Amino acid sequence: MNNFAEIILVQAYRKVTYYSVAINTADSLYDQFIELHNTNNENKLNHILAWLEKIGNKIGANDNYFRNEAETGDARALPPIGKDKEPVYVEYSDETNNVENIPNNLRLYCFRANESVVFLFNGDIKTKNLAQDCDKVREHFKTANKLSKLLGKALIDKDILWNDDWTDIIVNENFKLVWD
Repeated sequence: MNNFAEIILVQAYRKVTYYSVAINTADSLYDQFIELHNTNNENKLNHILAWLEKIGNKIGANDNYFRNEAETGDARALPPIGKDKEPVYVEYSDETNNVENIPNNLRLYCFRANESVVFLFNGDIKTKNLAQDCDKVREHFKTANKLSKLLGKALIDKDILWNDDWTDIIVNENFKLVWD
């Protein structure tokens, strides 16, 4: 049975337009991510949302702000590497009885098409060094790589078009990514 995905607009900011995909008519992957982590990992989610807003409004989708998660495709992830990059993530430590700046282990997998267009997928708490070894993120990682490869090909094949200044995409309303 073939799978299919349609492209869904998430949010247009000043410098970046974010999209997601809905696979087999389910909710978009990004909506699934928000729904899952809105209660379970609210502070970690808010940290990633702050990054999306900063990238979208102030700096653009510069590759330096995305973790390289490429395996078979061109997947990336947020938050960026480096716990000291603003906005920082802080968590209360029972050991020190203080709020500490620590790395956020929640991952949002995505595809950075260029500095103006990013596709947001899904993710979870990464508990292992490699995504491939982590039961919580492995499937999200693999899906992001599959979708980034398909989206990259659709852009090359002009099934998805760029607008005149390459700041957004043009998608036929009937367009769907299809794969086995």
